[in-house]
Amino acid sequence: MKFNYIKSLTAAAALTLTLNMTSCVNDLDVDPINPQQTMELDKAALFNKIYASFALTGQTGPSDNGDIEDMDEGRSDFFRMAWNLNELTTDEGHWVWTTDTGIEEMLHNTYGASAAFSNGLYYRLYFTITLCNFFLEQVPEDGTSETAMQRAEVRFIRALNYYYVMDMYGSAAFTEMVTTEAPERYTRSQYFTYIEKELKECAEVMADPGQNTYGRVDKVAAWNLLSRLYLNAEVYTGTAQWENAASYADKVIKNGYYKLHTTGTTNPSTGEVYSPYQMLFLADNNTNGAQYENIFPALFDGVTTKSYGGMNFLILSTYSAAMDADIPSGTNCSWGKCTRVRSSLLDIFFGNSSNAPQSNSIAEMTTAANDDRALFYGKGYSHVIEDESNADAGFACVKFRNVRSDGQPNAVIDFVNTDLPLMRVAEAYLTYAEAVTRANGANADAKEKIDELRKRANAPLQSSYTLDDICNEWAKEFWFEGRRRIDLVRFGKYAGQASYRWEWMGGTVEGAQFSSTKSIFGIPENDLSNNPNLKQNEGY
Repeated sequence: MKFNYIKSLTAAAALTLTLNMTSCVNDLDVDPINPQQTMELDKAALFNKIYASFALTGQTGPSDNGDIEDMDEGRSDFFRMAWNLNELTTDEGHWVWTTDTGIEEMLHNTYGASAAFSNGLYYRLYFTITLCNFFLEQVPEDGTSETAMQRAEVRFIRALNYYYVMDMYGSAAFTEMVTTEAPERYTRSQYFTYIEKELKECAEVMADPGQNTYGRVDKVAAWNLLSRLYLNAEVYTGTAQWENAASYADKVIKNGYYKLHTTGTTNPSTGEVYSPYQMLFLADNNTNGAQYENIFPALFDGVTTKSYGGMNFLILSTYSAAMDADIPSGTNCSWGKCTRVRSSLLDIFFGNSSNAPQSNSIAEMTTAANDDRALFYGKGYSHVIEDESNADAGFACVKFRNVRSDGQPNAVIDFVNTDLPLMRVAEAYLTYAEAVTRANGANADAKEKIDELRKRANAPLQSSYTLDDICNEWAKEFWFEGRRRIDLVRFGKYAGQASYRWEWMGGTVEGAQFSSTKSIFGIPENDLSNNPNLKQNEGY
């Protein structure tokens, strides 16, 4: 990869970086065009750009002057690419237009080293890592609490991006500097040790729970990522760390500020009743009480944050105009339900997908599932995707919407105002439950945590929960939130096995086994060609 230039680093101008996908050399050209111009870092602009990298894709809008060259900017968003890799390759999500570039290989688990979304996410992650490295080089400790906290937050964001590199690509490039030297190669175990150290150190300096500006991270985000890291430690290092996963999840649960959102409401304008779970994914989730569950939201605003990724992608891609007439999305430009639900996800909620009502009523759907999280739309749609080219195959998702629970209108409906929860406190409940169950078998502590989530969803409680139950609970609580592949890998239900199948897994409607090497993705060929320290992952 190549960072072509940083433009106009003056006191009044924002940072601009462009990533060229033809070289792995981190080449930063910072010479001003005007030789009389004095270069001066805009610290605030650079700091904002780092946070904005989770929501925006370029410098001037949703589809112009993108961060990553040689890629459709609309599809280059961090979350959209990570979502494609973590959802379209699993038992949850499917895309209608299989002829779109890079889609079929995701849906059928046949992706190679040149997979478009895999390569795109790789460069997006390193783009943000380079932003973080640049900030930490240019903004040294100055003895002020503001700088110390900003540096800790930037280190957290760098660690989060390296977490995705470790999870998605296994062994890849590592550097903490902006340099023309070829980065060294880190193994998963090296990444694990580095991320663990960074998060523990960052947590000591970051703001106390709930004491930072909404949208910025605090100690709880670091604890949550540590619990996620430890939960998957056996996958990443070969050694399980269930006790550490439970310990940090417990710190998140008992943080004193963030909590499960358990209050629903009725829209005073439309009369629609929203469950507490629905409130998490509405346009006023920054003020309706859901903000206390969102540990780390990516902020979206229809006026100032325009992107074809993130929450905008989740809402517009899951809706059609016909659906909108029954359950308003809050937008005026749906993409025709190009994202749809695989029948295996319906199986998890309804026992058998055929039990899901082909209804346009949320109340009918959630009642049939005995679970408020079953936010599906089935009117006119088949349960099973037997023909991938049939747009009416597969149920739709109405989980994410651009409507306000307080009945107030949105100022803009071309782009959404709903914030995207990258981390929410419910994750800690399932992390704790799974970790203590793996360590001790089914137990009361695990049951208590799962029961809390199921009570919120008006789902029946069980006397105990097996690991298979917990795997299903991850799907019920976090479906379409961009993490399913990570969970299936940890439970041994993804690549290299045939005991758990879903439609179009491995390229057949019945589901077929695919290679265990597909648990991670390939290193882009351009980086391999330009960095002799790297080597390709097995199977690519």
